Amino acid sequence: MNPFDLSEPATLREAVGMLDASNPQIRPIAGGTAVMLMMKTGIFQPERLIGLHRIEKRYSRIAVAGNGDLRIGAMTPLRRLEQSADVERVAPVITRALRRLSNVRVRNVATLGGHLAHGDPHLDLPPVLIALGASLIIAGPSGERTIEIEDLFRGYLETTLAHDELIAEIVVPARPGRRAAYLKHTTRSADDWPALGIAVALDDDGAARVVIGAATDTPRRLKAAEVVLSSGGGLEDRVLLEAGDAAAAEAEVHSDARGSAAYKTELIRVFTARAIRNAAGRVG
Repeated sequence: MNPFDLSEPATLREAVGMLDASNPQIRPIAGGTAVMLMMKTGIFQPERLIGLHRIEKRYSRIAVAGNGDLRIGAMTPLRRLEQSADVERVAPVITRALRRLSNVRVRNVATLGGHLAHGDPHLDLPPVLIALGASLIIAGPSGERTIEIEDLFRGYLETTLAHDELIAEIVVPARPGRRAAYLKHTTRSADDWPALGIAVALDDDGAARVVIGAATDTPRRLKAAEVVLSSGGGLEDRVLLEAGDAAAAEAEVHSDARGSAAYKTELIRVFTARAIRNAAGRVG
């Protein structure tokens, strides 16, 4: 690795001030599970890294707000998220998804904010959080702004974050009675990158969200499948098959080492129905 400077600010505002909107070689580092690998392989050669471990502890906390929303600091390690009683109570699908996310050594170090900011479509939590309707509070030089997580991803390893912005907090809205599930299919070991990840959330009012990752360049909602599920036909086998067909027709998949586009399209068709059935039998 080439030499680089390391700064360790004490506050989030100070960290934002050290970033440079015009210089992508100055980057933040949280858990470092992705950044360090990119540096070791020469994909990324930073001029300066801004370490975030010393910023305010509030950005490493998990709390339930008065309205029931789950608020998660961006510096929260994934392992702490996995073990949180508040997370399991408000959004147990997150807890279940984390148990199969990479391995415990990675989850001990990786943070939720870094997990999202990396922009890799193979990651597990983006589809889950999009299905749950979660949003991000983003800190920048002019203050904070809020976006839906589904609006964060622009392309492969690309997000809509400016180079001088940081994810500060993740907010998962409370939706009593919501049922949700996340399924993924790996072609190698259980902790390998998935060939497909799919999240489904079903609300009592009939609204549904279906989100896929891994098989596409960015995690994305499959709105044609959502329309099928929200049409009032219930969750009969016929409806699930229609939703699977709609999802497979809508998704723009690509071939890679984990399978051909045709193979992944068939996975989407099958796993959409499975995920809906799984969600229908679970609360959260």
